[in-house]
Amino acid sequence: MVLLGPDDPLPRPPRRILVNGGSGAGKSTLARAVARALDLPYTEIDSLYHGPAWTTRPSFLDDVRAVAAGDRWITEWQYDAARPILLARCDLVVWLDLPRRVTTWRVVRRTVRRRLRREELWNGNREGPLRHLLHDPEHIIRWAWTTHPRAAERITGVLDERPGLPVVRVRSSAEASRWLARLSGSGGTPGPPR
Repeated sequence: MVLLGPDDPLPRPPRRILVNGGSGAGKSTLARAVARALDLPYTEIDSLYHGPAWTTRPSFLDDVRAVAAGDRWITEWQYDAARPILLARCDLVVWLDLPRRVTTWRVVRRTVRRRLRREELWNGNREGPLRHLLHDPEHIIRWAWTTHPRAAERITGVLDERPGLPVVRVRSSAEASRWLARLSGSGGTPGPPR
């Protein structure tokens, strides 16, 4: 694994990118921005996973394989069953390594907003009642807090699986913005493939 910072040049223009981070780190937001900057197809992996009533869609892994088989793409690195499929094909991992307090606050704010506005998420699903936080160990706010260290553990695993794979570690929103600006062509980082 080649661990890079937000100001380091990439060894080559990326074509298949995974965005790693805990809940609330900003994976989807960054993935969308990178997709626009590099003109890459973006697939929100949650939309492939979640079927009606929060069930797993039967076609989930087939859909992940179809994304991974593509020549150019970006998606979030989520779901244990999907991770090896995506990791085998990516040529860059972006690790959003934000502090737990930041990601948890973002999840709280996002969850409350979605619940109050009754926002539809994927396949008709909506956030459940906030009171479930008290007794559901998989409530997204509790999940964000307890699973935060796993993002770093996954990166450690990349060292064994793909030792030459570049990983860009981003530790703040400011670093993410700076890296994105460089990726877009300013500041010496390779731009999109032509």
